[in-house]
Amino acid sequence: MQLLVSPSSILEARSAVDADIIDVKKPSEGSLGANFPWVIKEIKSFAKKPVSAAIGDFPYKPGQASLAAYGAACAGADYIKIGLAFSGKSQAREVIEAVTKAVKDEFPEKFVVIAGYSDYERMGSISPFDISSIAADCGADFAMIDTGIKDGKSTFSFMDEATLLRFTTQNKALGIGTALAGSLKFEDLDSLKRIDPEIIGVRGMVCGGDRNATIREDLVKTALAMIR
Repeated sequence: MQLLVSPSSILEARSAVDADIIDVKKPSEGSLGANFPWVIKEIKSFAKKPVSAAIGDFPYKPGQASLAAYGAACAGADYIKIGLAFSGKSQAREVIEAVTKAVKDEFPEKFVVIAGYSDYERMGSISPFDISSIAADCGADFAMIDTGIKDGKSTFSFMDEATLLRFTTQNKALGIGTALAGSLKFEDLDSLKRIDPEIIGVRGMVCGGDRNATIREDLVKTALAMIR
């Protein structure tokens, strides 16, 4: 299980370099808000770790999504991550196909991460369980669960350990990886270790509990020690 930490700036990223994956996002623009390409480039230049980039919580706009994915890949991201903030399996397939093609045609070694939301019912978006098979069919690498509405409720508020284990098991059977995120807390780590996704994504956990605060290097090290 790898630890992905999501800094919101170049300065903050320097406190997150012990993490397994550095995830570039802009929390003020949403759960998976996109940061600037020059921020991705700069963090990639010093991180010496794989860099992930969120490109947004997207409506059904496959053209915009594919262009954003290509831009993040060109800026140096190793993992390109999109959230599907809409409903409909056929629409999801169109967006996932477009994003995967945009990345993989030129950068076959890079990873495409397709995210749904644990709180999909209140968002009116597609279930993460419906995303998995489409992501696998389209050649994406990971299916992910995050929280879409950042109001302090965690993924575990909407999906229990058994449900998240079922999601992870489903992904393994499909040949893709699992990433779990969404206001995760230190007390969730034992459950996450039993679920055993390939990646867990955190921000608030390593900011002292407030995702709007600043990442603390000591808490990143604590989280790493607890999952090893």
